[in-house]
Amino acid sequence: MTTRRNVLKTLGISTGAMMGSSLLASSTAKRQESQFSYCLNTSTIMGQKPGLKGYIEIAARAGYDGVELWVRDIQEYIKAGNSEKSLKKLLDDAGIKFENAIGFAPWMVDDGAKRKAGFQQMEEEMNLLAASGCTRVAAPAAGVDAPLDLFSAGERYAQLLELGRKTGVMPQLEFWGAFPYFYHLGQVLMVAAVANDPDARILPDVYHLFRGGSGYNGLKMLNGDLIEVFHMNDFVDSIPREKQEDKDRVYPGDGAAPMKQIITELKAMGGKKVLSLELFNPQYWERDTLEVAKTGLEKMKALVEISK
Repeated sequence: MTTRRNVLKTLGISTGAMMGSSLLASSTAKRQESQFSYCLNTSTIMGQKPGLKGYIEIAARAGYDGVELWVRDIQEYIKAGNSEKSLKKLLDDAGIKFENAIGFAPWMVDDGAKRKAGFQQMEEEMNLLAASGCTRVAAPAAGVDAPLDLFSAGERYAQLLELGRKTGVMPQLEFWGAFPYFYHLGQVLMVAAVANDPDARILPDVYHLFRGGSGYNGLKMLNGDLIEVFHMNDFVDSIPREKQEDKDRVYPGDGAAPMKQIITELKAMGGKKVLSLELFNPQYWERDTLEVAKTGLEKMKALVEISK
């Protein structure tokens, strides 16, 4: 069991090591830039309700490398008489990679019985995803209803990572900017550090970094391996930060986020990064799905290009 004393010791060592490696990098060869691929989170077009097959077809036709599917949509697909193997075949035939899944199992909650059920739910969903060819799943603080003890949360995340290795589907620690108990980059880094696990990964988001007050300067502190998937979107400057909602997100580059800085920091980290378009804008849900998907991909690629 990880103790607070050991965690603090580990944090001290990690901080020193990070500072040392940063200084070393500045005086030696430049770190190789990140490699980007492009993904469609199906929330972006879920309002049109194209269905699971439709999501995959649209992503492929629009030119994406991969998709982020929601667990609930996969479960509905299976309940309709389909199989995980048939879903994997749909993805393979379309030439689309199943990059990540979005689920809401309450694995981080304090209540022991609910947490046990949350881990059971997560294991069932991980097995479902593994059979479908997916190797990642979002792991937010779903169900948490009181201030978090970040040490306890870190210990639970370490247990979840063990479950990920068992199933072959690794949990990406996610935070929501408008969620009162787990909303800041500092919190998610604390939980990841307490887990003290080489497979710890976080899932940041342009909107959530803004909405929760994290900002973007913290990105330069991160090792590239810590981020595999990064949610792309933008925020408007016509609504106060504390009043912005998921529905207010706009295409990346169409809002006020410092996109060049964000892309530059992601590039400088190194490693492979999946840039995934995640929007919930009802205005986009009224438009043609393929048009929305194509527009989002074009805007992401343009931002990467101008950040060279």
